[in-house]
Amino acid sequence: MGHVQQIEERKMLLLPASLLLVCMLLPAVVRSYDNGLGRTPQMGWNSWNRYRCNVKEDVIKATADAFVANNLAEFGYKYVNVDDCWAGSRDQDGFILPDPTTFPDFQGMIDYVHSKGLLFGLYSDAGKRTCAGRPGSLFHEVQDAQTYAKWKVDYLKYDNCNNDNITPKIRYPIMQMALNYTGRPIFYSLCEWGKDDPATWAPAVGNSWRTTGDISDDWDTMINRADLNNQWWLYAGPYGWNDPDMLEVGNGGMTTTEYETHFSLWCLMKSPLLIGCDVINMTSDTKRILTNSDAIAVNQDPLGIQGNKSFVNGTSEVWCVLLSHPTPGVAAILLNRGHETTSITAYWWALGIDPVGKYEVYDIWQHKILGTMTESVTATVPSHGVAFYRITPTSQ
Repeated sequence: MGHVQQIEERKMLLLPASLLLVCMLLPAVVRSYDNGLGRTPQMGWNSWNRYRCNVKEDVIKATADAFVANNLAEFGYKYVNVDDCWAGSRDQDGFILPDPTTFPDFQGMIDYVHSKGLLFGLYSDAGKRTCAGRPGSLFHEVQDAQTYAKWKVDYLKYDNCNNDNITPKIRYPIMQMALNYTGRPIFYSLCEWGKDDPATWAPAVGNSWRTTGDISDDWDTMINRADLNNQWWLYAGPYGWNDPDMLEVGNGGMTTTEYETHFSLWCLMKSPLLIGCDVINMTSDTKRILTNSDAIAVNQDPLGIQGNKSFVNGTSEVWCVLLSHPTPGVAAILLNRGHETTSITAYWWALGIDPVGKYEVYDIWQHKILGTMTESVTATVPSHGVAFYRITPTSQ
């Protein structure tokens, strides 16, 4: 029995009996892929949501500087990832070359990111061309993996365009084997869009896998991605995570309340936390949301269970997840999908905890203890908003 498994089993014994029962009912998902990465959901930044194909070398360097200036690494954000449009062409031997106009010193840029104590990631495609028409990795997997390792890349997002209709169950494992062959640990993020139910096979292939199509910076799309991701909650866990796409917090298409809801749900669902905004010019509200250490702690809880929707009453919902650190308990989101402020109650029985037990309720957005409660907790929640609580047993 491995050391990590022993630790986790000891933690399980500390859970209240009702929580332990819920854990025992969770199906065992085989995760044969363990490259030592992704013990908890990945955290970092990706260029696509904000810059699309306007990404350039100086933007990446400035983003790395902003990570340091805003202390983002102290909150767990460590990957600085370049998405599509960095690749230019292939040389006569088939090796990938960066776009010389926008990335004149690609290796120097990677070294600069590393010099800031951060990790560097990039993007490719499991097809002949990327979604933006740049060279893809299909039939060049070994060459590209060797190039990434030589450049000291730490993360690969692998997309699904222009794939010659070859099943992803064939294409994605080829890159996995190519990455492993290099001997360099590279986080492997499958961007298959959830087309072929990747949660049922991707845990043996990558560290995370998309369960949805692309997110957009609007309420309807964001909440739809949460719903789609929710159906696969049993399949996520340490070293392998469901991915409903990157964060839109700070890009301007939603209200501050909606962004708090977006971040809360992604944290509870143990989704990858990949910032998608301009961190160089973040507003104070954007930084406050993205650096909520209490919410991040839920996302990074070592028990590694994905939160899910546990109760629905019209436009009012309760989502919850089991936690183990720093003390056993649950986190709960009271979500108001409606257009008017409403009162929402989360009953202990809906959270899978002792229905007559006493629990201390901590407000994750207010960063304070609300008190000791029995049977339930009730909140007045604004339209498209949430109340986000950590609930732990107490004898007081």
